[in-house]
Amino acid sequence: TMNSEDTRSVDMSMRDIEDRGFYTETFHSVSWIYHGDEVNQNESAHCLSSCTRPAAIRERTVKISKGMGEYPWGFRIQFSKPIVVTEVDTNGAAEEAGLQVGDYVLAVNGTDVTSVPHSEAADLARQGPDILTLTIGSDIGRMPNTPRPTCRGYLHKRTQSSLLKGWRKRWFVLRHDCCLHYYRNKRDEGKSQALSVMSLEGAVVEADTSLGKPFVFRCCPVSGNRVYYLCATSNQEMKRWLEAMGRAVHPITQNHVWVDVTRHNSNLPPLAVKNPECLGLLHQLDRNKDSWMQHYCVLKDGCLYFYASIRSTCAIGGIYLHGYTVRDQPVGSRRSAIELRPPSEEFKVFYLCAENANENKRWISALKCSTKKWLPLHQAIQDYMSRPPEETRM
Repeated sequence: TMNSEDTRSVDMSMRDIEDRGFYTETFHSVSWIYHGDEVNQNESAHCLSSCTRPAAIRERTVKISKGMGEYPWGFRIQFSKPIVVTEVDTNGAAEEAGLQVGDYVLAVNGTDVTSVPHSEAADLARQGPDILTLTIGSDIGRMPNTPRPTCRGYLHKRTQSSLLKGWRKRWFVLRHDCCLHYYRNKRDEGKSQALSVMSLEGAVVEADTSLGKPFVFRCCPVSGNRVYYLCATSNQEMKRWLEAMGRAVHPITQNHVWVDVTRHNSNLPPLAVKNPECLGLLHQLDRNKDSWMQHYCVLKDGCLYFYASIRSTCAIGGIYLHGYTVRDQPVGSRRSAIELRPPSEEFKVFYLCAENANENKRWISALKCSTKKWLPLHQAIQDYMSRPPEETRM
């Protein structure tokens, strides 16, 4: 398993991307898998078994200590080039070492196995020492991201004031960043600042019967010494909140490879991003100021990068377009603009506009193709499960 320092630095890169003005909310809301340029929708499951081109591979070393029993390493590999891990036993040696389904095996005990049959790779492992060293690659095609918890709704919050011990109804929002925000009421979300924001990472969250009132649970964040008492309207509602908040207490900090890829691209000048799908000037509507900001934009693999100008050295922000639909839509005085609409209303709508109607059309068709490169994992999984793979159990 990773030590905490590793975990912290890995988690930083997601925060880093968000702090740099990248909007990533829809990516975190669902498990996505990349299927590249395969536009044939009947082949949706194909992306799990053979990505047309790896969009990015990140390497790491996994050391597995030999366990007991017939399958001492606790994982299964599939015949493919490169060799893929298709199963990791729960509580087995491989899981303990951090091996994951979807990982590529690039080398076994220092020997490159990218072009050997998987039976040969298995023999290398079996004949080797009691600590199996694998060089592992993971690419954005095979590795679905892990969705982060979210939850929203009205809860009653016990007031802090010593004079007035009472309960006030507030609109609570648990976001993908594992922070719990609350507002006076629902319509304030997105319009005004939250009355308070608490990070749930490491917090204590549990049901509480000490106040003699049903459906009460308490939350003690790590920072500050305040205890928040919250009251739901039913047992089911309380369970929903406890489960979502519980997942936020121990967030999964392993970064998806896609975050590293976008971070790498965002540190490049706009014309250095490889194989962009579209580039040029776009104006973005700032709803608060009712004005349009001009950016030089680069589109690649479902991410739109914003630069201050074509001469910039790095991006100033961008949008992860997972789940967005794209259409031509008049906005204000502009007869033609590009509307990016999210899969549900809790996410942001974006309006962009190119130099003229023809340019808008060019961007719209490129944006549509780019967003189709990502599939919700549940869509891709069904066909894949029915394929009979040739495998070796380790």
